[in-house]
Amino acid sequence: MPQFLLPVIPKLTVWAVVDIIAVAFLIYNFLSMVRGRRAAHVLTGLGVLALAYAVAVALNLDLLRSVLAVLAPYTAIALIVMFQAEIRRLLARIGRIRWLGLGGQLERREVMDEIRLAVRQLVEDRCGALIIIERDIGLRTFIESGVPLDAKVSRDLLCAIFQRRGALHDGAVIIQGDRIAAAACFLPLTTNPVVLSNLGTRHRAAIGITEDSDALAVVVSEDTGQISVAAAGELEANVSPERLHEWLTLYTSGRPVRRREHVPEPERVEL
Repeated sequence: MPQFLLPVIPKLTVWAVVDIIAVAFLIYNFLSMVRGRRAAHVLTGLGVLALAYAVAVALNLDLLRSVLAVLAPYTAIALIVMFQAEIRRLLARIGRIRWLGLGGQLERREVMDEIRLAVRQLVEDRCGALIIIERDIGLRTFIESGVPLDAKVSRDLLCAIFQRRGALHDGAVIIQGDRIAAAACFLPLTTNPVVLSNLGTRHRAAIGITEDSDALAVVVSEDTGQISVAAAGELEANVSPERLHEWLTLYTSGRPVRRREHVPEPERVEL
């Protein structure tokens, strides 16, 4: 490198690299959000105006340069107004990043709250439901057997899925992270002879899926309106809302779900 260029090029330090990466991260996320939207055309228009200003300065086009210079101070306000939705999405995306695991815990708590509210509403409406919460062992095989949704977990969506006579009412909903991966999924039924004569299809499916994985299964009985929770191949019947909250909190904490020493014998529940 020529020696006369060294004074011009600033010294590259660690903090300078961090600064460049941070700016590149923000620009990348912003561009990825506006791509394919009308905001992309607005950015193109602004780029054309900036190019026109540079040409006006280079060619001494005083009138054009003056007009663009008058408009320049209002550009920042115009950008905030035009890109307010994109700015909100950018801030939300940054907030969803799992900083040292805190973001993931908050995300899981929000999902558990939505599930708890949905279960409460389903109990009041006496709508049968089977909600499977994926943990470390993937459930892709069972997800592919249902109707793919890939939608954010919400109380309203869960209640809509399990409404009577709905197209997705039968089968299970499988939740991955903060997304409803699929609905109307087919699950393996338990072959445990102890529970075969006591339980309906939903409850047997809840036990069956937890025998083959570390998932957590929440069942709402259509006949009795009772809540049951299955984990590690065992079922706890007639679960209170407080007990359901304990189960979901256990899942949120990330601790392993172990077999209970005693599981109350469930009542017969038919679909």
